[in-house]
Amino acid sequence: MQKVYANANEALDGLLHDGMLIASGGFGLCGIPELLLQAIKDAGTKDLTFASNNAGVDDFGIGILLQTKQVKKMMSSYVGENAEFMRQYLSGELELEFNPQGTLAERMRAGGAGIPGFYTQTGVGTVIAEGKDVKSWNGKDYILEEGIFADLAIVKAWKADETGNAIFRKTARNFNVPAATCGKVCVLEVEEIVPAGSLDPDAIHLPGIYVHRIVQGEHEKRIEQRTTRKREEA
Repeated sequence: MQKVYANANEALDGLLHDGMLIASGGFGLCGIPELLLQAIKDAGTKDLTFASNNAGVDDFGIGILLQTKQVKKMMSSYVGENAEFMRQYLSGELELEFNPQGTLAERMRAGGAGIPGFYTQTGVGTVIAEGKDVKSWNGKDYILEEGIFADLAIVKAWKADETGNAIFRKTARNFNVPAATCGKVCVLEVEEIVPAGSLDPDAIHLPGIYVHRIVQGEHEKRIEQRTTRKREEA
């Protein structure tokens, strides 16, 4: 099965449609599938729902799709650092399904494992629990959270072989692995594609069985918040 495609636009060819649910990896500006997000923007696909920890910033990550009004709903944990996100949400242009961070990761992981739902204490007694089933075990309440089954998963890895076995570098591992597993189709963008068999099997974070298409490209190395201090005089 040939999984490697020439560019992000070709890798998404035939997969996009209006109103779809997309699981996207990344945290802040780290591990963002930027090439695939740009290809979605170029395709003009609209009314999208994104399951992603956050929406990047105004001009990067999912933020570029907010600028073009292609996103209808966000299923997110962290909603800061993006002025356009805030503007659209407060004006009622954008739906937000707010999730505790661990809950969102587990909802993706559950979907990837074929688990339709699970009970958790996180969110009990808050607005997160509104309208959700509650059960008690050993005197403690738990709320039902549903697994996420996305139409498409888009993720970014550091290195992968031609079959899709992938390694994520340091913090970029974040939401990429659970996002990749919960999509009906997973498209992976990488910094480097290596021959099959050249990666240490014990180092693989995402098995190639989950990956359907791969694209290699050049990526930005952005810093979200730079903190410095004045150099001390000798």
